[in-house]
Amino acid sequence: MNTMAEARFQTQQRSSQDGRETSLWSSGFGMKLEAVTPFLGKYRPFVGRCCQTCTPKSWESLFHRSIMDLGFCNVILVKEDNTRFRGWLVRRLCYFLWSLEQHIPPCQDASQKIMESTGVRNVISGRAPGGAGEGPVPSHVKKEVQRILGHIQAPPRPFLLRLFSWALLRFLNCLFLNVQLYRGQMKMVHKAAQAGSPLVFLSTHKSVLDGILLPFVLLSQGVGVLRVAWDPRTCSPTLRALLKKLGGLFLPPEANLSLDTPEGVLARAVVHAALAPLGLWTGLLAVLRSLRRWGCSRRVCVRVHLAQPFSLQEYTINARSCWGSRQTLEQLLQPIVLGQCTAVPDTEKEQEWTPVTGPLLALRQEDQLLVRRLSWHVLNASVASSAVMSTAIMATLLLFRHQKLLGEFSWLTEETLLRGFDVGFSGQLRCLLQHTLSLLRPHVALLRIQQGDLLVVPRPGPGLTSLARLSAELLPAFLSEAVGACAVRGLLAGRVPPEGPWELQGIELLSQKELYCQILLLLHLLPQDLLLLQPCQSSYCYCQEVLDRLIQCGLLVAEETPGSQPACDTGRQRLSAKLLWKLSGDFTDSDSDDFEEAEGRYFRLSQQSRCPDFFLFLCRLLSPVLKAFAQAAAFLHRGQLPDTESGYAEQLFQFLQATAQEEGLFECADPNLAISAIWTFRDLGVLQQMPGPTGPVLHLSQAFASRESQEKLGQFIRQFICS
Repeated sequence: MNTMAEARFQTQQRSSQDGRETSLWSSGFGMKLEAVTPFLGKYRPFVGRCCQTCTPKSWESLFHRSIMDLGFCNVILVKEDNTRFRGWLVRRLCYFLWSLEQHIPPCQDASQKIMESTGVRNVISGRAPGGAGEGPVPSHVKKEVQRILGHIQAPPRPFLLRLFSWALLRFLNCLFLNVQLYRGQMKMVHKAAQAGSPLVFLSTHKSVLDGILLPFVLLSQGVGVLRVAWDPRTCSPTLRALLKKLGGLFLPPEANLSLDTPEGVLARAVVHAALAPLGLWTGLLAVLRSLRRWGCSRRVCVRVHLAQPFSLQEYTINARSCWGSRQTLEQLLQPIVLGQCTAVPDTEKEQEWTPVTGPLLALRQEDQLLVRRLSWHVLNASVASSAVMSTAIMATLLLFRHQKLLGEFSWLTEETLLRGFDVGFSGQLRCLLQHTLSLLRPHVALLRIQQGDLLVVPRPGPGLTSLARLSAELLPAFLSEAVGACAVRGLLAGRVPPEGPWELQGIELLSQKELYCQILLLLHLLPQDLLLLQPCQSSYCYCQEVLDRLIQCGLLVAEETPGSQPACDTGRQRLSAKLLWKLSGDFTDSDSDDFEEAEGRYFRLSQQSRCPDFFLFLCRLLSPVLKAFAQAAAFLHRGQLPDTESGYAEQLFQFLQATAQEEGLFECADPNLAISAIWTFRDLGVLQQMPGPTGPVLHLSQAFASRESQEKLGQFIRQFICS
């Protein structure tokens, strides 16, 4: 990867401009060149393992034992050794010969198989709503099934697939330096493919090139042809016909019709029978538009991450046993926000933000819940398996710490690796920083103040908003500590002034029961797609994990109160009062223990010199979300309600932008944060959704109609914000 050839720099001092700190580095000849490695010790961390609770057999059997020893391969590097032939001419035609040798399984007749499927037969025989009744299958029904199937897919053409793979191989070599694939992750996919069941791949859309890259990688690694789902609205009829022959899938428009229409019932039955091996990706038009922007830039490296496969059948059997009682966010938090009670209910939060579509509504209520919670597992694994890039680390440093770029970049990389997350970069430290700053050039200003000195200043306005989006990619690595730090801030909010010295805050004793309750309140407030909690994980288990992380990182130290039993003394515990061994599947009672064992445990904030800065750094990781929620609470008496969800989101976003111009909170001026705040307030009972003439309309609920209740909501949110 090309880097700028400039003098070596080191951080020297810190300055401020318009109330925001900046970073300065200067030339430092004689300093040892420091290298950044993407692993600690000998092995690279393995990420993206499936859930051990819901899929224990897959967790054990689909894991490659020597995965840590396997490195990366460049999937677009095709040479003479990748073909069966040798010679001078082979080296010139290796791309073409390689594409001819790709294994493309023969296409089977899907029409008859779909006609014999259970779902289609149930619709035809009348056992489902909108069915055609008992008796022989009418000819017009067969034609309708064939028409729907023809809209969905077409038999792949091997010649076109090979021609397309050859052209794509040349195109990717012109666009990228290399496309890296972790061999250990690919070994697990091969192991899952050997079982004979169809594979389903879900993409998180990290790039607009996912739609081209993923099918090519899987075909080149011998997995087979990936049938990819396309949005028919982004393709012309000619392009749609071509993509079908290349393995594309298009959902018929009838699949999203109302549940009580015969066309929608039959279309969904055909879709369910035709799609088991389904992938998701973005449209080709977005890819082509991005090439105009990338055409003049330097070639870059790409890495494809694959999480550990798991058996969907095993998940459906085991996941139902982990379902416990749940309450809505309104039932959990609204009485506490309004001051009507102080006890946190001993139950889990029910928050479903999965888009409601026709195929999902066609399922039973129990199966809908199964699909929604499956999406939590998939999202958790996909985020955990994604590498943290250097731009995320640099954006976080520029937003929150602003001290020594060289030293803190290396420190933050090491802390990320210590938490089991992978990083997608390596090399000399100064070269990495120079290249990262070149990528962030639209969002930062690089000013030379004297010979060899460089001043790095985040650009105000949209630049800070973009840096906040990039820094959010680092949040999953520090999420537990960030939640714990904000909970401690909320616990100290009523005792110590926020601007008070760290020594004064360290005097306060924090009981484990109070910490648990405060962490639970914050967990209920934060949206589910931010926390990425697995649905089989109890909130109380996560509270203990948060507390353990705060102790491990040195922010909390145990405090033995006079007369209490030492925490390390386990010899005098009475086994007769309560059994120490409990059922692992009982997440409602056995994990909480009603906080009885936590009554006598107390902690203090550590007084180590690095703790105040680290505590502030962790609190600021969640500050964009919490500040956006606080601004949304302040906007309640200004907003024009009733209004549609999109209309009110636009109102709130404009308010966030205006507030950013006045107070400099540009990291909160994000339309996604505005939508997240509206959804959270809707679940909390602040906003109520009612039917309107043109669709659902948002109203301000009676419970939060007064300025007093709105102020209570704002105070509840602001207690977790560290200024």
